[in-house]
Amino acid sequence: MRDVLEQLLPWWVAGEASALATVVACHHSAPRPPGASMLVGPAGEAVGSVSGGCVESAVYELGQEALSGAGPVLQRYGGSAVDPFAVGLTCGGTLDVFVERVDPTTFPQLGEVAEAVHAGQPIAVATVLAGPPKTVGRRLVVRPDRTAGGTGLRRLDDQLAADALGYLTVGRTGILRYGPQEPCLGPASDALGEEVAVFVESFLPPPRMIVFGAIDFATALARTGAFLGYRVTVCDARPVFATAARLPGADEVVVEWPHRYLRAEAEAGRIDGRTVICVLTHDHKFDVPLLQVALRLPDIGYIGAMGSRRTHEERRDRLTEAGLTETELTRLASPIGLDLGARTPEETALSIAAEIIAVRQGGSGLRLADRSGPIHGDAATRSLRGSHLGSRSFA
Repeated sequence: MRDVLEQLLPWWVAGEASALATVVACHHSAPRPPGASMLVGPAGEAVGSVSGGCVESAVYELGQEALSGAGPVLQRYGGSAVDPFAVGLTCGGTLDVFVERVDPTTFPQLGEVAEAVHAGQPIAVATVLAGPPKTVGRRLVVRPDRTAGGTGLRRLDDQLAADALGYLTVGRTGILRYGPQEPCLGPASDALGEEVAVFVESFLPPPRMIVFGAIDFATALARTGAFLGYRVTVCDARPVFATAARLPGADEVVVEWPHRYLRAEAEAGRIDGRTVICVLTHDHKFDVPLLQVALRLPDIGYIGAMGSRRTHEERRDRLTEAGLTETELTRLASPIGLDLGARTPEETALSIAAEIIAVRQGGSGLRLADRSGPIHGDAATRSLRGSHLGSRSFA
């Protein structure tokens, strides 16, 4: 929903209805992950995408039906071995899409959700996809300290609040399932003997990219990081270079010694497993103290350092002398980036971004033309990887 929230909210505020189609699950190779959304607006506008074009026309029709009064529907696309003319995905994957009407009556908590997302506050939306008819389409909004709404099954709400908070803590989006005999549902007759499936969409503050070294490569990387959805900080101890005018793509520019800044941010709890650190200074007096702090952080998404092979070896020797272990050093991607043949700052920024994506998603960094198998890999595994960056090095 995040990708269409800007368009959805004004219609909701005006009291107008729209139809929201959300990818809730994907299997095998699929173009969009769970949470990807498409809107059908009050005047028939189509906003967003659930499949990159494969099934949008069929989803649009369901959206129009929702606007005409049809109830929520969970529809699967792809994977039909019986009907070769069924709507599906050219990539051979399968998508489960939930289509529902959204207005102030059906989704009264949308304003609260939008406000939290805009403010960078963690919030999760749990929507019932399947179960007793009275529960389908109902939702529970979960924040770290409170909830809003409900599914219509009070005991389910209690269990769902705890489970959704667990998803929110790690930034996971996916489906929770509760069997008809689950204690949280009460007697089977109370739940009409049906399994309840709930889609939990987690919204966390944007992940951080911290770039050390206010050089021309940092200018390009800040723009690229912002494009990828990171909140970008550029830090440099030299005030003449660390200026907002030189780094227009950064959300903030900090004048401070790098290791002092990183230590303070870590102690304040502002570094987590989604944070990526890019060290572009390639100057030992900055790099070594900084990497001593960075490589010992308990939870970090990615650490990369710029420099030639010679610079890397010298830096590694200095870090070893400073007491870093081999295990700690393996967390460092250096020289930074994938081998794209990059030369310019913009090309180098793309190379670094490509490595960060590969680490986060578990990609090989190889040309797709030289590989076999699904392009997008296993969707469930990819979703989990996406919620928590790994620490693989592609150096």
